[in-house]
Amino acid sequence: MESNEYIIHSSYLNRDMHVLRYGSAGVPFLGFPTQCAPCTNYEDFGVIRTLKPCLEDGRMQLFCVQTVDCESWYCEDGINTWRSARQESYHRFVVDELVPFIRIRSSSEVRPVVMGIDMGATQASIAFFRRPELFSGVIALSGIYDSSYYYHGWMDSTLYDNSVECFLANMPEDHPWIKKYNSASILMCCGRGPWEDECLRTLSNLDKILHRKRIRAIINYWGDDVSHDWPWWRHQLEYYVPIVIKSLPLLTD
Repeated sequence: MESNEYIIHSSYLNRDMHVLRYGSAGVPFLGFPTQCAPCTNYEDFGVIRTLKPCLEDGRMQLFCVQTVDCESWYCEDGINTWRSARQESYHRFVVDELVPFIRIRSSSEVRPVVMGIDMGATQASIAFFRRPELFSGVIALSGIYDSSYYYHGWMDSTLYDNSVECFLANMPEDHPWIKKYNSASILMCCGRGPWEDECLRTLSNLDKILHRKRIRAIINYWGDDVSHDWPWWRHQLEYYVPIVIKSLPLLTD
């Protein structure tokens, strides 16, 4: 399987960001890692091996990016306004710098699918629901969608923009983005087992919001034995990624 490493200098973050690409053809996927993890996260924990059939036969290519979570979500000794601003800078890096890079490098007319696990699911959902015109779909596993959770209830306007549960709840039901959401593939999942309590709580809240806004999405809750851990995430990706690839409309510019 072909793999490449890239370094992208982000003007928003004022630093170099590392990106790994696996595969060379097919639907481009943008993968966010778990909390504070490097771009090798999916390879380190066996996801690349799990997705190898899709990567080798040209159904998908996967771009994995590093995060700045330790400077935002998990920088608990930092100033909250700086932390939320840092997350906003990361979001701008993703949508304004990384996505155009992926569109050029992937040589695909299909818009990327954004996906993530744990904190990566939070990032993937933020990217998709804030900028649905950029993506064909989203796969979010075991995320937390109420961003104030990481700030112990604190919220400002910048963090609000990065809290999917908040801004979707207040979105008008005739907002033009809803049509864009409904033309994409939305799949969100968590387990009911150990360490999934907050994920289950916020996904259940988001499920109700999506239903109320008439946003079509596949929301799955796996069993009481399904924990917040890699063996289950690998199993979920092995199951869901081929389904999403098959279901994608050809969303091109």
